[in-house]
Amino acid sequence: MSFVPKKQTYNARINEVVLGVGEKAVTIGGQNVLAFHTFDAEIANAPKIGVELTDAGMAMCTMPGEQKFYEGCATVADMAKRAETMEGASFICLHLEGADPNGENKSVDECVALAKSVADATDMPLVIMGCKNIEKDTELFNKIAEALSGKNILVLSARDENYKAIGAGAGLAYGQKVGAESAVDINLAKQLNTVMTQLGVNAQSIVMNIGSAAAGYGFEYVASTLDRVKDAALSQSDAMLQMPIITPVSADTWGVKESIMPEADMPEWGSQEERGIEMEIVTAAAVLASGSDAVIMRHPEAIRTIAAMIGELV
Repeated sequence: MSFVPKKQTYNARINEVVLGVGEKAVTIGGQNVLAFHTFDAEIANAPKIGVELTDAGMAMCTMPGEQKFYEGCATVADMAKRAETMEGASFICLHLEGADPNGENKSVDECVALAKSVADATDMPLVIMGCKNIEKDTELFNKIAEALSGKNILVLSARDENYKAIGAGAGLAYGQKVGAESAVDINLAKQLNTVMTQLGVNAQSIVMNIGSAAAGYGFEYVASTLDRVKDAALSQSDAMLQMPIITPVSADTWGVKESIMPEADMPEWGSQEERGIEMEIVTAAAVLASGSDAVIMRHPEAIRTIAAMIGELV
């Protein structure tokens, strides 16, 4: 007698959220099965990969593979146009690190102008990441949301301290998508989604960022939180946890010692670039397997590898 596997079915599904406009708009979420469980049901929308670009431009390209890919690019807008050709890329993430008041403290006007130049240079959907300063990010997101009205961008992210201002501005006044960022805790994630919807932001306009970590650096907390969120969304039909999840991978993976230690200081570790690529691949694969609907990555080779993995599994 042949073995007939029992399919796991759910009555609930993850919300679909559309980013961008036109032919290159992408949809994340929408599935009613656990990550890559195609043996239970067809997955509506495969996980998506975003390419991180920072306001530092070519200065962010510290690895030979990145430098070669973006060779000839003079501006961040040029890099965005080049990123359109990257195998596996579905959207652009502009990370405004230089806006940090404790760093370069770039002005809001300068950041808005940069975001507009990137949006004009590419038809791909645009995600805006801030500098992690509550006051500066609040002003940044709302000004950029206004300047890019009609582009259907995602601002990443609103937090407990500023969700009202960002939700009311970027989400309600300018009709953009809003990321809800919490600190690797299912209860905090649910609470933030709840108060944002009570504010009036449509649940289909919210994407969760539940937190991230590089593989091997407390990653078990990230994996378990992703698992619990997806299980509650599908098994318990919890509407306040049915928003799709996006996970920024590159910032964490390219900041750990395996990625930043020069070969001259640790020759037995091998190529620094290969170490960084492998760390980014392992972390992205892990968060996708745990339930993330999209990842933000940096290195072309890592993105190509994860895209191939997704293609094989979906």
